[in-house]
Amino acid sequence: MLTVLANRTYRHLFLAQVVALVGTGLATVALGLLAFDLAGGNAGEVLGTALAIKMIAYIGVAPVAAAFANRWPRRNLLVVLDLVRAAVAVALPFVSQVWQIYLLIFVLQSASAAFTPTFQATIPDVLPDEEDYTKALSLSRLAYDLESVASPMLAAALLSVVSFHSLFGGTVLGFLASAALVVSVALPKAAPAVQRGIYDRTTRGIRIYLATPRLRGLLALNLAVASASAMVIVNTVVLVQARFGLTQHATAWALAAFGGGSMLSALLLPKLLRNIPDRNAMLGGAAILVMGLLLGALVNSYAQLLPLWFALGLGYSLVQTPSGRLLRRSAQAEDRPALFAAQFALSHACWLLTYPLAGWLGAKLGLSPTFGVLGVLACVAVFASTRLWAHHDPEQIAHQHDDLPAGHPHLAEHEKNGRHQHAFIIDDQHPRWPQG
Repeated sequence: MLTVLANRTYRHLFLAQVVALVGTGLATVALGLLAFDLAGGNAGEVLGTALAIKMIAYIGVAPVAAAFANRWPRRNLLVVLDLVRAAVAVALPFVSQVWQIYLLIFVLQSASAAFTPTFQATIPDVLPDEEDYTKALSLSRLAYDLESVASPMLAAALLSVVSFHSLFGGTVLGFLASAALVVSVALPKAAPAVQRGIYDRTTRGIRIYLATPRLRGLLALNLAVASASAMVIVNTVVLVQARFGLTQHATAWALAAFGGGSMLSALLLPKLLRNIPDRNAMLGGAAILVMGLLLGALVNSYAQLLPLWFALGLGYSLVQTPSGRLLRRSAQAEDRPALFAAQFALSHACWLLTYPLAGWLGAKLGLSPTFGVLGVLACVAVFASTRLWAHHDPEQIAHQHDDLPAGHPHLAEHEKNGRHQHAFIIDDQHPRWPQG
């Protein structure tokens, strides 16, 4: 897997991702302490609102940002967004009112909503070979999982010698280092885009997404992933410290078990995907999520929770990691930023539903019924995915064009006896998926 790091451009981009993630992780810890400093017992309400603002920014800003991303060189755009995020981190220690947290979080997450899809859409151009790209996806998943484990540990170590305000300094350094690494390489130019209206550019990614059967199936799988991960993220502390009466240290180990399962899955995926189709791997991972949630209703000890969380981590990464391969396969190069932005927005819309659902149901009904409800929701999502994403999903599809005039360049290139066959992607010449 590490052989892909021999590519200098990708190596620098990967390191940029890692240091930015560590900075974000430090900011997450510091933000929780800042909220408690300002709001005391109402810190949970403040953080809950901040999380909702984050999701709203992700859902609303990503497609709009993607619509304008092709107007600037990728490297310049990524660097400016890193500098915006660094500027917000500089301002956070000086916050004295809760509303200021909300405003800065919206700016920070809006910059992330523009940065992440643009960054993700750049990697397929840097690594055009599919096997290399698969390795890059697995490394990216490992980076996210390691960040979830390493950042809290680093924050704890730093807090033993400095105040929590100093953690924001680590965030600033992370974003500045990310910007420096991006500057240090030349990125492939984005494919030239057709001039379009604002509405067309803003909605193009979502329209391509929803017109592609495999991506409609991916959207359903996103809901299954969000159901399981919301249960883990929202209710681990409740299970460990309220139900089992254990410590914060035990909560950290439970979250580490989830991250460990995800990392193991990411390590195994490049070899696995050489032998089985993406659909089979992703549906298998989703089945693990469904079974794990339904079995979670029976968990009554910490010893049972740890292997369950490990299994959910395995299933989570099995579904999440290959999604980039589907997006790459489903768009022309010039439409990739819009499609990655659509995935970013729609997947976070699923979390916007399941985060409050996991919290509200856990508080009102108890954790066992919550496991059951989210398990049923995930099961329905997986069933929908099998119906939306056909088992037979070839790249090349035979079709014909009744809507193009004779002599159109596309027909001249491909037409044979009224029908032709090539890798089928939703674009200007192919606005609808062939039937049958």
